Amino acid sequence: MTDLTITATYSPEDNKIRLYTSDRLDEETYERVKAAGFKWAPKQELFVAPKWSCKREDLALELAGEIEPEGTTLAERAQMKADRLDEIAAKRAAQASAFTRAARDISQRFEFGQPILIGHHSERKARKDKERMDNALSKAAKAHDAIGYWQYRAEGVERYANYKNNPKVRSRRIKTLLAELRDLQRNLNTAHKALDLWEKITTPEQIKLFLGRSDMHSYNLWSSVDRGEITPEEAREKAMAGARSIIESNNLSRWITHTLNRLAYEREMLGEVPRFEGEITPTLLQMFVREHGADKPKGAKVDVDLFTVECAAPLPAHIALGCSVELSSDEWRDLMQSCGYVPPAKKPTKPPILNFKAPDGKLRVKSRATYRGADPVETLEQVEVTKAEYSAIGSDYKGTRLSACGDFRIRYGRAPNSKEPSWRAPWVAFVITDQKQHPIPKSLAPAEAAQ
Repeated sequence: MTDLTITATYSPEDNKIRLYTSDRLDEETYERVKAAGFKWAPKQELFVAPKWSCKREDLALELAGEIEPEGTTLAERAQMKADRLDEIAAKRAAQASAFTRAARDISQRFEFGQPILIGHHSERKARKDKERMDNALSKAAKAHDAIGYWQYRAEGVERYANYKNNPKVRSRRIKTLLAELRDLQRNLNTAHKALDLWEKITTPEQIKLFLGRSDMHSYNLWSSVDRGEITPEEAREKAMAGARSIIESNNLSRWITHTLNRLAYEREMLGEVPRFEGEITPTLLQMFVREHGADKPKGAKVDVDLFTVECAAPLPAHIALGCSVELSSDEWRDLMQSCGYVPPAKKPTKPPILNFKAPDGKLRVKSRATYRGADPVETLEQVEVTKAEYSAIGSDYKGTRLSACGDFRIRYGRAPNSKEPSWRAPWVAFVITDQKQHPIPKSLAPAEAAQ
């Protein structure tokens, strides 16, 4: 190990740690590297871990001294792998050509239709030549099939690299990372709330009531108290120690920091996060801090331009320190932009559902047919029903449809009094007689007047 040089790198693109070694590892070091989850990649001549972890990072730091950024990008590694697969495909093409030539050379003996002469002294050699020719043709066919396989593999590697860099895929990856951040933060929030509650619980009766709950970090303590092995006060101290170990956990803190760094990298690759210029509301702030792992936040407007958010557990450290934070509208906008938060766009409101009787008892609505050449508009007969009759229709056989003009919606469904089975009954428009009647829409007035 005296002349051995180990270099460790990390790639945020695929969240992997790689170890480059100048020589073979000794048996003890190899076992440690293998136990940590690193695998040997013979073509790249390096050890690679499937994903980052505290244990793997500690081992890499111990062996290499520091972890450097990976020198090659995902696209470059994909290109190198594709080149290797293309070389294999070229070798298979050369093999296919060689086997084909060998079969052609052997077949020259039979090119004039000379059959195998049974009982002749040449029979044995002729059969041997035929067997060799068949084997060569079979190997040529297999090598030719392998060409397409390795070319397909090479194309797949490049497609996968392009797929990983797709903006939509990156956006979904950010959502996954946010979900992981909430899971990590939830463990921290639960420990904080459990510790606060244990500090308020002092009597043996209260302690026994809360023992055994997983959210109180009192695993297997109720049975020990019930058997008299420990006192309720001792069980309380153990539960509080368990909660403190989570709060003070260095690994949990490192996982949260690592996830935040990955989020920052993915957002930077996706592009600049736009600054929210809309109205700041308590509901919007609750959505923002909840997405980053805050525990049941409550937002409130303190002043004209001052908003506060409070939680039972401390807020995520990258948002604020403590259980509450009070900022102005611009400060909240800056914080949301720095955290990469973009408020969801409001969904467009749907046209209102109108209940009226058309003069001719028919309504033109958007067609449900999607095949080519289908009529985009269809006409439905109106049927009068009561609220009770409409409610009795199954949810699979009723709904709303957009009018042909697009200004309103109407209730429609299968005709309730049809002689056909429900699934074959014609579609009709409903007018509920014992409900408020709306005036005929203006968009229908010209058409109705013409009729």
